[in-house]
Amino acid sequence: MAEQLMTEKEEQDLWRDYKKRRDPAIRDALVRLYAPLVKYVAGKVAVGMPQNVEFDDLVGYGVFGLFDAIEKFDPEKHVKFKTYAVTRIRGAIFDELRSIDWVPRSVRQKSREVEDAIRRLESSLGRAATDEEIAKELGMSSKEFEKTMMKVSGTSIMSLNDVWYTGDDNDKVSIADSIESPHSMNPDTIVEKDEIRRVIVQSIKELPDKEKKVLVLYYYEDLTLKEIGKVLEVTESRVSQLHTKAIARLKAKLTNIRKGIM
Repeated sequence: MAEQLMTEKEEQDLWRDYKKRRDPAIRDALVRLYAPLVKYVAGKVAVGMPQNVEFDDLVGYGVFGLFDAIEKFDPEKHVKFKTYAVTRIRGAIFDELRSIDWVPRSVRQKSREVEDAIRRLESSLGRAATDEEIAKELGMSSKEFEKTMMKVSGTSIMSLNDVWYTGDDNDKVSIADSIESPHSMNPDTIVEKDEIRRVIVQSIKELPDKEKKVLVLYYYEDLTLKEIGKVLEVTESRVSQLHTKAIARLKAKLTNIRKGIM
């Protein structure tokens, strides 16, 4: 049977058969069926990466995520495999990027400084800090702050794949998993780890409107930065800045409340 011509019922039957028999031949058929997903995710991750990060390498890292997704997917939970697999594939790619430490030390340090400044400010203010307030906290002009955000923008895409552990290595929640489309607030989409998901989702809701939209459009609706720019009627570089600020703000907020729920 040619995988590209497989009907939804045939696909469901294939999953049931695999979960029952664990036949390597069926697993290979599933790998071939979903292989285009790996290239799709790798293509999204490749946007904004430095030239030393090869697309083929990203695909290679992502394949491990696909294998992991196939092994751990439960068809009975009524979640589409493609939705489940995208997170696993993206996570595998970022895990490998972390291990090779591709971000320059100076950029990583600057990113931490921005996150620390936002954490201090929002902890004392009790609200989202403005760009002007963050710049002042960092001892920068508004222009210098914007330039800094552009410098760290290439590193921030990894940050939403950071995880919060709720016990052992098999019991964890990524921030990206918790982003929901405004049109799909179905409780069934929040499968487990309810308390951590609630905190993360609430933190996302409290972001400034444009930053929140960028996260939802990028991580949930799978739009590129260029496509998001058209939706929001801003430049692609502005979307990149909004994305970076949203990540820094989220990480700072979650750092402030982490001790309360861990």
